[in-house]
Amino acid sequence: MKLCRFKTGPACHHARIGLTTDDATVLDLSAAGVKSLTALLEGDNLVAVLQALMTLPMPRLPLAEVTLLAPVEQQEVWAAGVTYLRSKKARMDESEFSASAYDRVYDAERPEIFFKSLPEKVVATGGDVGIRKDAKWNVPEPELALVCNSRGKVVGHTIGNDMSSRDIEGENLLYLPQAKTYLKSCAVGPFITVGASEAEARGWTIGVEILRGGQAVFSGETSVGQIKRTFDSLAEFLFRSQSFPHGAVLLTGTGVVPPDNFTLAAGDRVRIRISGIGTLENPVAVV
Repeated sequence: MKLCRFKTGPACHHARIGLTTDDATVLDLSAAGVKSLTALLEGDNLVAVLQALMTLPMPRLPLAEVTLLAPVEQQEVWAAGVTYLRSKKARMDESEFSASAYDRVYDAERPEIFFKSLPEKVVATGGDVGIRKDAKWNVPEPELALVCNSRGKVVGHTIGNDMSSRDIEGENLLYLPQAKTYLKSCAVGPFITVGASEAEARGWTIGVEILRGGQAVFSGETSVGQIKRTFDSLAEFLFRSQSFPHGAVLLTGTGVVPPDNFTLAAGDRVRIRISGIGTLENPVAVV
């Protein structure tokens, strides 16, 4: 089962909560009084609640006729880095200055975790993701994202794009916030898959395709199973000495990295697909 936030058209000013079990229709849960995605994620027995809602007579809308919104309300988005061996190598290659730090954190007990986006700045599928105008080496980072409730429990999975300016980060590790956290640097969506165990999610594949002028200029794929750390461990470190009263979304790192001679350009389209969730697609713009 997949949860989403959506609008039905330009005249609709309020987000609705939807549930889908296929790629064609969405069940409008607002007809059953469901007004908040957060309230669902905070409740107990989420799967059982959704299964019960599916039995009620509610409108079914064609997915092609609704506008999907980012599946976040008041949740902050954070990110974990260097969780794949491939990302460790890429970040070591981009900076001799910081190479030892990336090497050490990959093997350390404590993961790298950093703030990525406020909820109101998260980009939905179809919206522009940004490349910095003062950067020369910009790439998408396709990632599985853990959806956590306020108690730190992983209650769902979605797709994240951790846009990154590799030349800025490579110049100095202390520039990481500028390389990672800027306008339109984070896209999330389109659905939250619920009811999947970590073991099931680790069988999913993550694929990315970058289109330029309608033609693929890069594509790659990896397995969620290549993430070194357990999902519960990543969530536990995020919630240490922290409070997230509305829950949080945690990106889990990337295992697909374009070659060093590749950079995104305005007008490109980034298409990220995770089996078991769906496809997050965004055009690229300079910010």
